Amino acid sequence: MAELSVQQIDKGGLQASYASAESGGDTYPNDSERIFLHVKNGDSAEHTVTIAALVSETERPGFGTLSVSDISVAIPAGEDRFIGPVPRTAYGRKPDIQYDDVTSVSIAAMEV
Repeated sequence: MAELSVQQIDKGGLQASYASAESGGDTYPNDSERIFLHVKNGDSAEHTVTIAALVSETERPGFGTLSVSDISVAIPAGEDRFIGPVPRTAYGRKPDIQYDDVTSVSIAAMEV
């Protein structure tokens, strides 16, 4: 499992760096509620990215108890998706990112 570096987006702009998705999965240091993932699928087939939930419920002030499930995002062939932010209370400080296949899939973690 590879750990992605979180890249900072600022007023000067960001030329993002992308890592190839790892067959054993990826993670990143989830230290803020402003981090999201950008996943690119350069393959000719759809791929699914899944982030495993660590709990089935979480308490959110003003909302009470909320159900939590894995985040699962289908990325069509030749397209990309932004995912997040991923709350650390439900997905942890090092979220477990898994892929149904890593062929031509790249990923970056970014913080605004």
